Amino acid sequence: MEINVLNVSGQETGAKVQLSDTVFAIEPNDHAIYLDVKQYLANQRQGTHKSKQRNEIAGSTRKLHKQKGTGGARAGSIKSPLFNGGGRVFGPQPRDYSFKLNKKLKQLARKSALSYKAQDNSIVVLEDFTFESVKTKSFIKLVADLNLTNEKTLLVLPAANNNIYLSSRNLKKAKVITADQLSTYDVLNAGKLLLTTGSVKTLEEAFAK
Repeated sequence: MEINVLNVSGQETGAKVQLSDTVFAIEPNDHAIYLDVKQYLANQRQGTHKSKQRNEIAGSTRKLHKQKGTGGARAGSIKSPLFNGGGRVFGPQPRDYSFKLNKKLKQLARKSALSYKAQDNSIVVLEDFTFESVKTKSFIKLVADLNLTNEKTLLVLPAANNNIYLSSRNLKKAKVITADQLSTYDVLNAGKLLLTTGSVKTLEEAFAK
């Protein structure tokens, strides 16, 4: 698949980049995508939910009333789950929700997500660029020149660039990552995928291994 390379002003540079069919034009595997996204979301969970059981409640342990003759059920402690303020039975406990997936499956999921974006013509390739300083206005202008102001964008860089990252950090619909941080969830969550010529090369080399 051949795509025209644009500059930061949204104009064609005359150059073209050939996207590898083994990365951007495979038969997408929906189940691999499902598993990878499920793992990503599970790994985001803190798992710190906790409720107190009866042995953790602060309260008196005296017997509430005599065993017999009250006409009611026996009661030994105010901390019983049957009473207001008592402990909770089988309540949530801290746990780790994360799980592992094979590297090949994760790689297949990412290639499937990239292939979906290519099929939808949702990939924009830019020439390699940088910002001289940290300015949110510079990133807003970049997105506006590409006619993507109302789109969720994911910009993938070949390597970390603080000026570009910090310039985009305050924008709700923009996200900047490096090629080695690319996740299936991020690709699918973005309306438009912005790649640079350098990041295309980095991704193709990474998936070729």
